[in-house]
Amino acid sequence: MLTVIIVVVAIILATIAIVWLIDKFVPKKLKPVLNLLLWAIVFFLGYITYESVAGELRFEKVKDERYQVVVNRLIDIQKAQVAYKDVNGEYTDKYDNLIKFIDTAQVPVTQRRDSTGIDQEKTRLFGVETPKTFVVIDTLRYFSVKDSLFKNIDYKNMMNVGIGEKDAKFELKAGKLDDIPVFEASVDKAVVLHDQDKNLVSNEKQTVSVDGVNGPRITVGSMNEVKTTGNWPKNFTKKE
Repeated sequence: MLTVIIVVVAIILATIAIVWLIDKFVPKKLKPVLNLLLWAIVFFLGYITYESVAGELRFEKVKDERYQVVVNRLIDIQKAQVAYKDVNGEYTDKYDNLIKFIDTAQVPVTQRRDSTGIDQEKTRLFGVETPKTFVVIDTLRYFSVKDSLFKNIDYKNMMNVGIGEKDAKFELKAGKLDDIPVFEASVDKAVVLHDQDKNLVSNEKQTVSVDGVNGPRITVGSMNEVKTTGNWPKNFTKKE
């Protein structure tokens, strides 16, 4: 993009210089025609330069609006997966499991407390009553995942990207990394920006920036490292 602008500006300056040379050295009869032609070229190149800049600004606006929709959906998936693992001890790679879980799951609210009792094994071993301390986990109440985490949220469509390419869905994976449960939900940026300038989309997929969504996909979680966060900057995390 920057290279194109530099080239166009250089051509405009060169054209202006040619106009000046024509004015100095070309016979008067030819000057009006050549001047009009060259000034037309100058205005045309100026228009191209303007459109290059304006086009990129329009792309950035569309990109940010669409990314926000995608990130909001991924945050819903993230919350569902974390709650699912808290109850089941692992993540799932099926959206039907997540939806059923949200519809039916009752998650316990627990309290840990220290208690004392008799250590039967040591008492038998030493012949003397031996006390021990242990942790008791009390269940105080249960809460509905649906009512507490997904109230007024269209969680039954969380698998749909919701913008960009029609009927696009997030790819969902789950498994273990060194016996630790992991999951990943993602979509290719080209799917989200399918109707935008292909060169701008290609450049966007190569983004490496502290304030950008890095890489070719918008992703939450990872199959290569233990994490549940997304690859977007903080300005997109409005729902977290």
